[in-house]
Amino acid sequence: MSRKNQTLGEFIIENQSSFKYTSGELSRLINSIRLAAKVVNHEVNKAGLVDIIGAAGDTNIQGEDQQKLDVYANEKFIQTLTNRNIVCGIASEEEDDFISINSQDENNQNKYVVLIDPLDGSSNIDVNVSVGTIFSIYRRVTPVGTPVTLEDFLQKGNQQVAAGYVVYGTSTMLVYTTGDGVNGFTLNPALGTLYLSHPDMKFPENGNIYSVNEGNYNHFPQGVKDYIKYCQKEEEDRPYTSRYIGSLVSDFHRNMIKGGIYMYPKSSKNSDGKLRLLYECNPMAFIAEQANGKSSDGFKRILDIEPTELHQRVPFFCGSMNMVEKAEEFMQNAQ
Repeated sequence: MSRKNQTLGEFIIENQSSFKYTSGELSRLINSIRLAAKVVNHEVNKAGLVDIIGAAGDTNIQGEDQQKLDVYANEKFIQTLTNRNIVCGIASEEEDDFISINSQDENNQNKYVVLIDPLDGSSNIDVNVSVGTIFSIYRRVTPVGTPVTLEDFLQKGNQQVAAGYVVYGTSTMLVYTTGDGVNGFTLNPALGTLYLSHPDMKFPENGNIYSVNEGNYNHFPQGVKDYIKYCQKEEEDRPYTSRYIGSLVSDFHRNMIKGGIYMYPKSSKNSDGKLRLLYECNPMAFIAEQANGKSSDGFKRILDIEPTELHQRVPFFCGSMNMVEKAEEFMQNAQ
């Protein structure tokens, strides 16, 4: 069992045996993400003081207005991961296509690709609500030393070697997994160091929080409507509490600590759902399963979905095991 007050670097070294590839590669990867996150965190925390909040005037591949901090965060993560010569490719929610990176070291060709949502929940920036970064790491499947292809990014979520998120909130936390449990690290802003604050994080099997945008209720499938009514019914341990921030990282983080379910189903407005499989759902599903939780598209496991495109959208149900299974039950019954 890992002890608290460890730094992130010490934790990686002590637990290197749990990572089936070389610990040096993992350490460099996580440290690159940590460094970029600290830079972005600095900008997020001063967003109210300078002209960096608000829209940048462009839209991303999803057709959403890009916030100025979105653009900044995207640039910082790409720049940091590229400069540290650790990945061979990056795919970002903010970019139309993936980025291929040539290794500068012919004897140590890079083997990893990173998929990233640089600033999730950015529509909340202007109102001072927590936002976050989500990342997903795979080993490439094409030959090392050759340029990456789309095939390297379109891997099932069950092939991830690491995934995590950073939440920029009242305190800044990095939470990640390499397939051997989930651990959370809190930033000490005075020292710029991340310390192990939440070892071995777990979803409670049951929870009493449901997180969904109920404003879209009329557009939801019947199974989701039925489950929401179930959550609201006065019976035994119900009604459940409704909590929805609109920032996936924040909603997920709260539900993992307190017990709950997060839902972003398909609707008559978004026939495939709205969240991205590769940048949001797969990394969060990997973390959830490693933390004793469950993720589903309402019918099947998220991590078993075969991706067909870089910016693919899927319905998403994620959280405490028994709550997700109950939601799936309502979905099945409404078929």
